[in-house]
Amino acid sequence: MREVDLKWARRSPGIVEINVVQRSSAEQTQGKEPKQNGRTHFYDKLIVESFEEAPLHVMVFTYMGYGIGTLFGYLRDFMRNWGIEKCNAAVERKEQRDFVPLYQDFENFYTRNLYMRIRDNWNRPICSAPGALFDVMERVSDDYNWTFRFTGRVIKDVINMGSYNFLGLAAKYDESMRTIKDVLEVYGTGVASTRHEMGTLDKHKELEDLVAKFLNVEAAMVFGMGFATNSMNIPALVGKGCLILSDELNHTSLVLGARLSGATIRIFKHNNTQSLEKLLRDAVIYGQPRTRRAWKKILILVEGVYSMEGSIVHLPQIIALKKKYKAYLYIDEAHSIGAVGPTGRGVTEFFGLDPHEVDVLMGTFTKSFGAAGGYIAGRKDLVDYLRVHSHSAVYASSMSPPIAEQIIRSLKHLMGMDGTTQGLQRVRQLAKNTRYFRQRLQEMGFIIYGNENSPVVPLLLYMPGKVAAFARHMLEKKIGVVVVGFPATPLAEARARFCVSAAHTREMLDTVLEALDEMGDLLQLKYSRHKKSARPELYDETSFELED
Repeated sequence: MREVDLKWARRSPGIVEINVVQRSSAEQTQGKEPKQNGRTHFYDKLIVESFEEAPLHVMVFTYMGYGIGTLFGYLRDFMRNWGIEKCNAAVERKEQRDFVPLYQDFENFYTRNLYMRIRDNWNRPICSAPGALFDVMERVSDDYNWTFRFTGRVIKDVINMGSYNFLGLAAKYDESMRTIKDVLEVYGTGVASTRHEMGTLDKHKELEDLVAKFLNVEAAMVFGMGFATNSMNIPALVGKGCLILSDELNHTSLVLGARLSGATIRIFKHNNTQSLEKLLRDAVIYGQPRTRRAWKKILILVEGVYSMEGSIVHLPQIIALKKKYKAYLYIDEAHSIGAVGPTGRGVTEFFGLDPHEVDVLMGTFTKSFGAAGGYIAGRKDLVDYLRVHSHSAVYASSMSPPIAEQIIRSLKHLMGMDGTTQGLQRVRQLAKNTRYFRQRLQEMGFIIYGNENSPVVPLLLYMPGKVAAFARHMLEKKIGVVVVGFPATPLAEARARFCVSAAHTREMLDTVLEALDEMGDLLQLKYSRHKKSARPELYDETSFELED
C-alpha cells in the first residue's frame, strides 16, 4: 500500500498547483524518502492548471453579440416566412405538410441564423497527409455560406495546428512504412467480417499482445472505431441497477455509452474530487432510489486529457476515492495515450501509478498513433468477458489489416523495438514543444486553459464575431487552426484549440506565435489579467481521506 500526500498551493490567481508525492509502504515503515528509479512509483512535481476568468466587459460584449445575432435571426425568419428573403435552409416538402414534422424548425434556428454566417471556418477540405504542414483546397461561397464551390487553387504548406497528430506519426509514406504496404498486399484493405465470425486475424492478435505489453496489463482487445469503443462497451459493463458517476466534461462517446447502458447517471464537477466523493458517499448510504437497495456496481467515468479544456485528470485522488468506496474506474485515454508520460504510456505513467489500479483502460489509435480504432485493456477476465459481450465485437467490422500494422509499427517505435530511440525522442519533443508553446502564449497575455503538460491548448476567444475573424485571418497567414464554439463549448467560452505535435519545429511554432501575437493585438484577444479562476469550485477542497 502507498501513501499519497496532496499539497495544494496557489501561485497566482487563476493558477492552481498540486504537489503529489507517492511513497511505497516500505519507505513509510522505514521513514525513508522515496527514491526515484525504474521501479518505485514516484511523482513529485507541481501540476499547474489554469482556468482564468475573462474581464467583465468581455463577457458582457459576448452575450450582447449572441443576443443581437438572435434578434436578427428572428427578423430574418420573419422575412423568410413572408417571402421577402429566400430561405435556403432545409424545409419539409409541400407533399408532407400534413405529416408530423421530421424535425422541429426551432432546433435548426442556431444553425440557420448564426452558425451559417461563419460556416466557412469549419469542414475545410484537406488534400494531403495531416503532418506538420498540409495542403488546403480553397473554396468560396456565392450565397453567404449556404453552399461552397472550389476555385481549383490549393493553399500549400499550411502549418497544421489542429490535428491530433501528437507524435507526428500521421505522415506521408516513407520507407519506415514498408511493412504497412506489405500487409496491404497480403491481407487487402478490409476484413469484411466481425471479430466473432471470420474477422479475427493474426495481426489483431499481435496488436492486442503488443498493446497489453505497452500498457503493462494482462490483456487488451482492439476495435475498429474509437467512438464505438466507448459507446458500445460501456453498456456491456454496466446496466440497470448500476450507477455511473461521470465527469461533466466527458466526451460524447462516454455520454452516449452511459445512456445506452440503462444505468443511472450522475454528474460530478470537472476534476472535482470533493464533488465526486459526495456522490460516492450518498450512493453508498442511500443506495438506489425508491428501493434503497445497494447499487450493483458503481462506475466512475473520466478522461486522461480533456480535449476541450486541456486539463489532465486528477488520477491519484480519484483512485484513492475509488478504493475507499469500492467503486470501479474507467479512464478514456484517447488524448493522453502516447502523448503524456515520460515514455508516452498515459496518465498512469504521468503520475507514476500502477496501471492495475485502474479497472478499465480505454484509448484510441486515432491521435498519437496516426491510425484508427480503439482498445480496452486491463485484467484478462475483463477482456475475455468483452470478447463475448461487446456489441462492437459482435456486430461491427474488424479493424482493417493495414491500420493494425500501422499501430503495431507505431507501438514498436515508441517501445524502442525498432532498434532506435526515435519514439522516445518524439515523446520528449512533444513535451518540450508543449511547454514552450503554452509559456509563450501566457507571456503574450492570452487566456489559455488546462494543464501545463497538456498538448491540447485552448485559447479563449469568447465573442462569436472574433471566432470567425480569427480563423479567417490565420488561414490567410497559412496557419490552420480549429475554432470551437457553442454547442461544443459553453455559450460564452468560444475558443481556438491548438494541438501541439512533436513534428512541429521551433521555427514553425515561432511563426505561429508571431502571427498570434499580431492577431491578439488586431482583434484585442489578450484578455489575461490573472484573475480568480473561472471554476473556483474545482479547487476548494481542503482535505479528503485516502485510506482504503
